[in-house]
Amino acid sequence: MDFTVTDEQEELRGLASTLFEKLAPATRIEQVEAEPECFDRTLWSELAKAGLLGVALPEDVGGLGFGLVDVALVCEELGRVVAPVPLVWTSTAAMVIAAHGTDEQKARWLPGVVSGDVVLTSALPHASAGVHVDGDTLTGTIVGVPYAHVADAVLVPVGERVFVIRPEQVEAGRASSNEVYAEVTLDSTPAEALGGDGVAAWLSDRVLVALAALQAGVTGGALRIAADYTSNRKQFEKPLSSFQGVSFRAADGYIDNSAIRATTLQAAWHLDEGHDDARVHVLSAAWWAADGGQRTVHSTQHIHGGIGADVTYPIHRYFLWGKQIELLIGGASATLARLGDELITHPHVGDAVTL
Repeated sequence: MDFTVTDEQEELRGLASTLFEKLAPATRIEQVEAEPECFDRTLWSELAKAGLLGVALPEDVGGLGFGLVDVALVCEELGRVVAPVPLVWTSTAAMVIAAHGTDEQKARWLPGVVSGDVVLTSALPHASAGVHVDGDTLTGTIVGVPYAHVADAVLVPVGERVFVIRPEQVEAGRASSNEVYAEVTLDSTPAEALGGDGVAAWLSDRVLVALAALQAGVTGGALRIAADYTSNRKQFEKPLSSFQGVSFRAADGYIDNSAIRATTLQAAWHLDEGHDDARVHVLSAAWWAADGGQRTVHSTQHIHGGIGADVTYPIHRYFLWGKQIELLIGGASATLARLGDELITHPHVGDAVTL
């Protein structure tokens, strides 16, 4: 991989890390989760002021003009604090509009995204499988749309295309991560086409990378908490971290976390560069995020013993987020099967894929 994180990207990551650590402590997250909306609008506003909502958007709409690698770095820092804001969904949806939307669509949505006034989200491909197109309207039911209850627009993939709708009939509910996901009912709902064929895959690739980046942050944050806990918690007058059963599991988690992060940045870079084999790298990162991610959050929770099962203890929140991301990606086995199917079309690309 001919890619390394630049000094400018490290500064961007540092800015995001500082904001999240300052504005999203565990006590604040508990407070926001107790609210029906479960959306930290204060944090969202500060992210906008710092320019972090328009990282990959063009400068002519107020964005920073960077790429998916930079979005991934910011999403990773979000994962370290597991704060309830729709960063993954708004960032990726806005990228699609910026790349495939008309000038009018860009002008209508993107400046508001940058300022924090507009929230976008998108449905997962399998969630909108029952939706059908009738002219310029959509009919059907979409399940599990993240943050649809606060979204100004939802991107709906139907086949190879993507449509933009304004959500009207929304039934909200809590996901396993305690975030709000919703069932959106479409009944001849007005819809605008966004680009042409192939846009659905373009969106899906970027959502998978953003979710994998989020998982890198979640697992990294969980490992940090576990390291602090086992270094200070003693048994038989020795720190728990000194026992092989604990240190080995923590080391395995570190390896998984490193693999998730490396493959995610690699996939983001390939997409930014427009490489033909980018999909292979995307699915590689998604597999690591699903498989290594769920393994790591299980281990870090287990290392805490009984306190790890306490739903009011921070490590449990990381466990829930890690499992939610695994499910959103589609599970490790299904993702690995998709990767195998993709490799068949690229006979030699497997030589450069990290698994």
